[in-house]
Amino acid sequence: MMVRTAMVVGARGVIGGNLISHLERIGGWNVIGLSRRGGPTAGRVRHIAVDLLDRDETTEKLQHLSEVTHLFYAAYQDRPNWAELVAPNLAMLTNVVDAIEPVASGLEHISLMQGYKVYGAHLGPFASPARENDPPHMPPEFNVAQQQFLERRQPGSTWNWSAIRPSVVAGIALGNPMNLAMVIAVYASMSKELGVPFRFPGKPGAYSSLIEMTDADLLAKATVWAATDTAGANQAYNITNGDIFRWSSMWPKLAAFFDLEVAPPLPMTLADVMADKAELWDRMVREHDLEPTPYADVSSWPFGDAVFGWDYDMIADGSKARRAGFHEYVETEGMFLRIFNELRDRRIIP
Repeated sequence: MMVRTAMVVGARGVIGGNLISHLERIGGWNVIGLSRRGGPTAGRVRHIAVDLLDRDETTEKLQHLSEVTHLFYAAYQDRPNWAELVAPNLAMLTNVVDAIEPVASGLEHISLMQGYKVYGAHLGPFASPARENDPPHMPPEFNVAQQQFLERRQPGSTWNWSAIRPSVVAGIALGNPMNLAMVIAVYASMSKELGVPFRFPGKPGAYSSLIEMTDADLLAKATVWAATDTAGANQAYNITNGDIFRWSSMWPKLAAFFDLEVAPPLPMTLADVMADKAELWDRMVREHDLEPTPYADVSSWPFGDAVFGWDYDMIADGSKARRAGFHEYVETEGMFLRIFNELRDRRIIP
């Protein structure tokens, strides 16, 4: 069997981590994970700690990785201002490609992880369901800048590219800022601990708007498919679970898992109301014999506020991937319950 070598950039995030797990499961891959924190080497997976914003360090640490055949880029640098996101995120991708392209003569594919920000979803109500060929919006937008970089770089090279556009990604990855499943699980667990009902905390319009999710395992499968199938060459794909829902119907089902009553929604900023809950979390860890996870690592309340603040439809058309041959589907309610059960099994939540 042919063995490929994947370099996963952003290996410690929910997307990169689940991608590595998927590559381990299917076999036929050696994996090199890049992140600022690094990680342990096990089996066919080894990690490299690197600051991708440091061009010299990136070049030095990648200069011997001649075996890389596929580059999966899922790294992200946050900034307080949207316009400020372009420079660091474009620089990291550029530094990686500049470092690996000259040494990896067998490089076949570069996979770029994007999102609905390509369609202007972060700015307000956008044309939905969004399609991959929708017209662009006014820059700046780092996802677009990154894709344009690959489009300019690709002609005449040995590799092609793909751009993967998931909705909100749900999976398990502690310390990751973009993990809605953890936000919901910790919020619900604390609600139960305090004896208060489970209230939707977002904007009133968000409770009734249409939304969709992307399971991290499904996303990993789609990412590898696009990187290894000829249909994915130099193409962008929306990747979603395949169903859409409203929080008004999903919220009671999530509450039932935690044996919680549902009360009417109450708009509140989680970043504010959860700011004083570190002591509560530490007590829950002790009393419920949970894994000793620092409060700062279990959830990102600002991310939850952002998602629960979308008071307009947040959906994209996923039919292009299906027409090209990717037919995986995940029921979103079942996805949430599976993740919650795994969090319990791992003693991360009570």
